[in-house]
Amino acid sequence: MVTVKLLLNVYGNKERALHSAEVLINNELNELDASAQFSVSDDNWIVVDINGEDSEFASNFLIQKFGTPVKGLTRNETYMGVIRQIHDKEIVVDVGTLVTIPQKALTILGSGTAAQIATRFGLIRHLPVKIEITDEKAKQGTFTKEQADIWWSWKKSEQDRVIANSVTRSELKAAIKKTGHSRDIYGIERLGLMEHMITCREKTDGPGIVAAIGRLVKGELGVIRTQK
Repeated sequence: MVTVKLLLNVYGNKERALHSAEVLINNELNELDASAQFSVSDDNWIVVDINGEDSEFASNFLIQKFGTPVKGLTRNETYMGVIRQIHDKEIVVDVGTLVTIPQKALTILGSGTAAQIATRFGLIRHLPVKIEITDEKAKQGTFTKEQADIWWSWKKSEQDRVIANSVTRSELKAAIKKTGHSRDIYGIERLGLMEHMITCREKTDGPGIVAAIGRLVKGELGVIRTQK
């Protein structure tokens, strides 16, 4: 048996998160000779016990895809993480260790305070991200160029987008259907364990979708408005 701790953050309802992890990871392992059992670590990450002939390969594959929490940081190294806090002058990312991204390191995303930039790009807590360490002693970093390019591509596209956390895909689909907006979106993309992105149709207003489904979705919602 091989045990791995993955950078899949558990918050809110633990049972819902564990179920989502089972669906997500079993889908990744369905072509391998590997079976998985799931639990939650004391520091709220998903832990997977893997059995089978392909267990070693499966564990390395899952770590490569989802990341694993780390304690020691290395300058110029990139890490997967999740947004933990958004403040006026900084964004805090959890990679297993809390890393601060100060406002001065956010110029790759334009001008404004950290909070304003987060609002502009629909950034919310628990969103999976990639960062690069700029100062390991001060535990500071910046978003990678690859990460920034993804957010800019969303911003410059023709469709508004809505980011949601603390919600399953089925719950999000049900909220959209219940409010009569199924025809107003292209689809829902999984970004993390309980984090998803709704891609709106060209003439659909992202804030309008948020206003409609907000009362049905328990988590936070962020909006990426296109530069029309």
